[in-house]
Amino acid sequence: MTTTTMPDVQKSRDIRDIAIDKVGIKDIKYPVCIKSRSGEEQNTIANFNMYVNLPHDFKGTHMSRFVEILNEHQYAITLKSFKEMLTDMLPRLEAKSGYIEMEFCYFMRKTAPVSGVKSLLDYQVTFIGEIINKTPSITLKIVVPVTSLCPCSKKISKYGAHNQRSHVTVTAKTNGFIWIEDIIDLVEKEASSELYGLLKRPDEKHVTERAYENPKFVEDMVRDVAIQLNKEERISTYILESENFESIHNHSAYAVIKKEK
Repeated sequence: MTTTTMPDVQKSRDIRDIAIDKVGIKDIKYPVCIKSRSGEEQNTIANFNMYVNLPHDFKGTHMSRFVEILNEHQYAITLKSFKEMLTDMLPRLEAKSGYIEMEFCYFMRKTAPVSGVKSLLDYQVTFIGEIINKTPSITLKIVVPVTSLCPCSKKISKYGAHNQRSHVTVTAKTNGFIWIEDIIDLVEKEASSELYGLLKRPDEKHVTERAYENPKFVEDMVRDVAIQLNKEERISTYILESENFESIHNHSAYAVIKKEK
């Protein structure tokens, strides 16, 4: 029996009269190429979730077509090409709504502040796309690791002040093209200090003293980053979170700001 004569069971009629909100593939890892702000292309592995709606009278969706779409769109992905992938999915799967989530590790080349030594630092990035009634929306989620230093500890301590590594997470809906690096830069400038993959002793002295001179509560962190996000016209809505992994407690400090501009 040839492919053209094989029955298409997924397309057969279903009589239970129940629509499905999301059906598709989950946790599929795929090699992708991400285009950076500098014009370079970065090869990485992404984890995809891909779903469409299923009408009440369709028995199933064509799972293989999700993988076909990945095959065709894996090269030089930006927010723009990710949006194109999302739009392409609906006619291919005969659906009215679709959803793609793409999570990957993204590296930025950092230059140490004194020695100038270069190293890579990793960031967790997620592209989230949804299309309903032919209208696509894209959400960009980035986890930015930074340093925070406690203002209270600095004020009351005779020697030094406790600091910690913090994760600032920006989940933003965009209404214009924006680079991953643009958001990372925005967050790192508001931290007590940014992080580096490699530091020499003069660099370590520099970042330690910078953090000491720039103390931030978790509340300060989200407020200062929020001021910058409010100025960014390419972002329409955001959820901003900061989690400080305390160095003198066995718990984290946490704050969140939600804003629809």
